[in-house]
Amino acid sequence: MIKHHLNDRLLMAYSAGTLPEAFNLVVATHISMCDECRARLASFDAVGGALIEETAEQAQMETGALAATLARIKSTQPSTRPDAPRPMRDVVLPEPLRAYAGGGVEQIDWRNVGGGVKQAILPTSRHASARLLYIPGGAAVPDHGHRGMELTLVLQGAFADEQDRFGPGDIEIADEDLHHQPVAEPGMACICLAATDAPLKFRALLPRLAQPFLQI
Repeated sequence: MIKHHLNDRLLMAYSAGTLPEAFNLVVATHISMCDECRARLASFDAVGGALIEETAEQAQMETGALAATLARIKSTQPSTRPDAPRPMRDVVLPEPLRAYAGGGVEQIDWRNVGGGVKQAILPTSRHASARLLYIPGGAAVPDHGHRGMELTLVLQGAFADEQDRFGPGDIEIADEDLHHQPVAEPGMACICLAATDAPLKFRALLPRLAQPFLQI
């Protein structure tokens, strides 16, 4: 049962296509796991479509506008908003995340970051970064704050911090006001997808020294 969902601001930004690619990936992956957020997104998409349709009816098209639009579409780079398909419950990494990771968990090129925790940085645009995190059962991520926004989606296992417990499908939305230390529940390793638009703020010296190399 998913307890922690996306807020309206993130869903509207995703619908409008204004989020960085890394955040789009987290939102799309959560939507593929969450019926409630997928239904809410459909409502925002419907409202956006109606507004576009109403605006188009009021606008007058200039001569050559169609040809110019088609030329612009042809020269535009592919959208960085991943599509959100129906849920895939039989894999740890649902689409569209599997495409970014290059396959399932067994294909991920994990890199150790200390304390048994591993990460894999995913290819996205420079405006925000996305990474997969592997946290062994009972292990903790160094306590940290945030200089921007961080979205963390649980794919397997669970973790708890000063805010609450987060299980599969749950998403934690952190900002500059939150300082926390996520700890994986004992037993199954916790695998998360996280996206940040600014470096984290670590209290301990060692994480701060390693930060430039780990790109966190």
